[in-house]
Amino acid sequence: MEEFVTGLNGILWSTPVIYILLGVGLLFSILTRFLQVRHIKEMVRLMFQGKSSEAGVSSFQALAIALSGRVGTGNIAGVATAIAFGGPGAVFWMWAIAFIGASSAFIESTLAQIYKVKQDGQYRGGPAYFIEKGIGWKWFAVLFAFAALIAMAILMPGVQSNSIALGMENAFGIPKAVTGLVVILLLAFIIFGGVKRIATAAQMIVPFMALGYIALSLIIIIMNITELPGVISLIFRSAFALDSAFGGLIGMAISWGVKRGIYSNEAGQGTGPHMAAAAEVSHPVKQGLVQAFSVYIDTLFVCSATAFMILFTGMYNTQAPDGSFIVNKLEGVEAGPGYTQAAINDVIPGFGAAFVAIALFFFAFTTIMAYYYIAETNVAYLIRGKSNKIPMFILKFVLLAATFYGTVKTAGLAWALGDVGLGIMVWLNVIAILILAKPALLALKDYEQQKKQGKDPVFDPKALGIKNADFWETDYKKDQDQAS
Repeated sequence: MEEFVTGLNGILWSTPVIYILLGVGLLFSILTRFLQVRHIKEMVRLMFQGKSSEAGVSSFQALAIALSGRVGTGNIAGVATAIAFGGPGAVFWMWAIAFIGASSAFIESTLAQIYKVKQDGQYRGGPAYFIEKGIGWKWFAVLFAFAALIAMAILMPGVQSNSIALGMENAFGIPKAVTGLVVILLLAFIIFGGVKRIATAAQMIVPFMALGYIALSLIIIIMNITELPGVISLIFRSAFALDSAFGGLIGMAISWGVKRGIYSNEAGQGTGPHMAAAAEVSHPVKQGLVQAFSVYIDTLFVCSATAFMILFTGMYNTQAPDGSFIVNKLEGVEAGPGYTQAAINDVIPGFGAAFVAIALFFFAFTTIMAYYYIAETNVAYLIRGKSNKIPMFILKFVLLAATFYGTVKTAGLAWALGDVGLGIMVWLNVIAILILAKPALLALKDYEQQKKQGKDPVFDPKALGIKNADFWETDYKKDQDQAS
C-alpha cells in the first residue's frame, strides 16, 4: 500500500508539477498587476465588512472558515517536515508560494463568487460549479467533485487527526483511540449543526488560536533576538544554494517548500473557493481579495512562527538525499510536531509538548471542520434537485470514521494519503482556473473602476459580457429588492 501511494505521489508531485504551480501563480500575479501588493489595505478593510444573511455568511465568517482549513497541522508538522527534507531554504520557498499564490487564491475565489448558486436556501459554489457554468465541461466538474469528496472526506482528515493524537499521546500519555473518540464527538456536534454552526465555531476559535501561537513565537524570537540576522541569512543562503552545508539541497528546498506551502495555504488547490462562495457580498472581487489575504495569514504569519521557533533554537534534523544527516540535533525524533515541541522546550522547559499538543488540537480540529464543509458542498453539487438528507448523513458518518481511523494509523501513511488527495485536486483545479481566468480579471477591472468613481462596487455580469452568472442576474437582485 505504502509503495503504491509513494509512487503515485512521485507522479502527482514531480518536479515539473512544482514548477508549473509556481509558474501559474506568477502568471496570475502579472495578469492582476500584483494585486497582492496593490490591494493589501483593501483586503484588510474588506475582512470586517458585510453581514451574514439567511443564505450566506459574512466576509469575516467566510474568511474564518477558510482559515480553519488553511491553518492546520501543516503549519506545525508541515513546516518541520519541509525543514527536515529541504533544509532552512524550504522556508523561503514557502514564503514565495504564499506571495505569488495569493493571486491564484484571488482568481479561484472570485470565480466561485461569480458562478455561485442559491441552492436549498444557502449559497453554494466552488470549482465544480464554476467549471460547469464557466467552461461548460460538466464531466470535468463531476470529476473534480468526486476527487474533492474523496480527498476531503476520506484521505485528508487522517492527516489532521493523526497529528492531534500524536501530540496528545506525547504530551499527556492519552491513548490515540481515546483522543480519536473525543475528536469525533466534538466534530459531530458541530457538523450536524450545518454551515452556520461551522461558521460560528470557526469565527470563535481561529483568531484565538492563531494569535496565541504567533504570540508565543514572538516571545521566543525576542528571547533570541541576537540570532535573528543569522537565521534570516541562513534561510536565504540555503534557498539559493549559497550555504556550504545546505547547498546541495536546493532542488529539495524548492520541492518541499512549495509542496508544504501549498498544503498549508491551499492557494490554487481548489478548497478556498467553497468558503468564498458562501459569503454575502455585493461584488465577487470583495471576497476574492479577502481570501487572498488569508494566504498571507496562514503562511507569512503562522508558518513563519513555526519556522522561526525551530531555526532560532536549532531544534531540528535535516536529511541529505543519500540518507545521511546534515543536521542531527534531535536524534530519533520523527520529522513533525516533535521539532516544534523541542524548540519551545529549549526556551521554556517543560512547556513545549503540552503547548504544541493543544495548538495542534485546535489547528487540526478546525481544519477537519472545513474539510467537511467542502465535502458537503460537492455532495450538494452532485445531487442537485434530489433529496440530500441520506447522502449528507452518510457523508458525516464517513468523515467521522476517516477521522477516527486517522488517529491510529502511522503518520507516514497519513501524510502520503493526504498528499495524493491534495495532488489530484490541485491538478484539476489549476487546469480549470487557467482556462477560466478571464471573468475574474474582468471583475477585478470593473471593481477597480467603480472604486475610482467613489462607489461601493456592485456586480453586473451582463455589463461585463460574463455569461451563466445566473445568481447575480436573478437571485441577487431579488434579494436586494426584498431587503429594501
